[in-house]
Amino acid sequence: MAKKPAGKIKIIPLGGLCEIGKNMTVIEYEEDLIVVDCGLGFPDEEMLGIDLVIPDMTYLEKNADRIKGVFLTHGHEDHIGAIPYMLRSINPPIYGTKLTLGIIKNKLEEFRLPENPKLKTVKAGDVIKAGQMSVEFIHVNHSIADACCLAINTPLGTILHTGDFKLDLTPIDGEMMNLTRLGELGKKGVLALLCESTNAERPGMTPSEKKVGESLDYIFSTNRDKRLVIATFSSNVHRVQQIIDISAAHGRKVAITGRSMLNIVGAATELGYMNVPKGLIVDVGELKRFKPEEITLITTGSQGEPMSALYRMAFSDHDKIKLGAKDLVILSSSAIPGNEKLIGKIINELTKNGISVLHDAVVEVHVSGHACQEELKLMQGLTKPKYFMPVHGEYRHLAANCELAKSMGIPANNIFVSEIGKVLEIDAKGARWAGTVPAGKVLVDGFGVGDVGNIVLRDRRHLSQDGLIVVVATIDEADKLIISGPDIVSRGFVYVRESEALMDEIKEVAVSSICESLNGRHYDRMTLKTKVKDDLSKYLYSKTKRKPMVLPIIMNV
Repeated sequence: MAKKPAGKIKIIPLGGLCEIGKNMTVIEYEEDLIVVDCGLGFPDEEMLGIDLVIPDMTYLEKNADRIKGVFLTHGHEDHIGAIPYMLRSINPPIYGTKLTLGIIKNKLEEFRLPENPKLKTVKAGDVIKAGQMSVEFIHVNHSIADACCLAINTPLGTILHTGDFKLDLTPIDGEMMNLTRLGELGKKGVLALLCESTNAERPGMTPSEKKVGESLDYIFSTNRDKRLVIATFSSNVHRVQQIIDISAAHGRKVAITGRSMLNIVGAATELGYMNVPKGLIVDVGELKRFKPEEITLITTGSQGEPMSALYRMAFSDHDKIKLGAKDLVILSSSAIPGNEKLIGKIINELTKNGISVLHDAVVEVHVSGHACQEELKLMQGLTKPKYFMPVHGEYRHLAANCELAKSMGIPANNIFVSEIGKVLEIDAKGARWAGTVPAGKVLVDGFGVGDVGNIVLRDRRHLSQDGLIVVVATIDEADKLIISGPDIVSRGFVYVRESEALMDEIKEVAVSSICESLNGRHYDRMTLKTKVKDDLSKYLYSKTKRKPMVLPIIMNV
């Protein structure tokens, strides 16, 4: 009987668990380490002023010499968006399919990096050696072309990471998910399945992308007298291809607006993932040459993003496109959790201006790219894993996926719901939790990466809720006198011209506080500032039941 290897596997999620987006997982065997995906997330309403959220990569930076490669499942932002930030500190080889790397190359043009990135193009079926491990790319269907799941072969067995997937029996690119290969792996034996969970609460199966094409064709047929403005995810190349094909069939020209849409359509066309008939696409600057009913406009902004092309059109702020009663706006997407209000705002503004809007709740103009319950069960049934770990989703999604695993006969003791930074260790004896590594959220604000933390966010929340009072005074410490001031500056607290009495009272409290401190036994500048801050805070709360931030600026002559 062959002796089992004595090594240990470690599975460490650094993002994508108990949250939407920011997907990143580390898999180790002994001294070899690989990374699956490197995505970003979007800020919630508590993260005031934050642009993006990326994983904490401290663990990768400390173990940079052990990284054999970063392996990408597909080209969505929540799986590749943090790569430019990772490349600022470490530069491992990055493996991805042609479209995935094409999108990354476009992104990297905006960043100055210390070294040239090592981008390695692969295709489905390729196997890449990574130390004592190897990684096989297996074709799956998703809402972007060139998506793969990863079979990570280790001396202890195969770990299968599904990435994001769905089973589309009639995919736009004509190639169905490679069920045969998944079944072969299951027959040999899969040690652990890391399975996406986004739609684990939804019964049934996810409809085919072709369903959207049928709905769009009907909309085109019944709205021949209108210009059609279709907002969708820029990365959904198959959706954009369908819109282009249907436009051509109905004799319409196509204009594209929105930076990310232009970038991805350009990359997909150049790399052969999209087929655009010659002369079909026109520049948005030439729209006046055509009647409205001769044009289809493809745009970004399906999530209501305030800087997007659709938002600017809705609020009459687009420099080249004005919407009116001859337009029909179609939101060919579903709301990412948290974006419902933004999308509602755009729909309301468009409707107010007499513009018709169709969206997912009204007509079937969107299908998900994620597996529902029957497809998740199919994945588990084909691969027959010994251990199961749900990934990619909030806790409720992970829990629902666990229930599916139990219904498929996986023992509860072999199911592990992890969290970011938590280490799952597997060896010949079994699987168990084995401590944690540094993990969390790194906030990106403009050019600043990680320089905004909890304290800064707390101050921003404080300022946004109650405003600011600044007390400016000049003192003479030797003679214990106030030379000038205190002047009171209010921002976001009260309108000064209508609150002169309150401003005078604040000034009196500040004078009293400064004088008491100057004449106290244990005077120092820090104590004085603290006393002014405390006295004013108490007074303002007693008068207004508000707690503005109080900022004393005390200068000495």
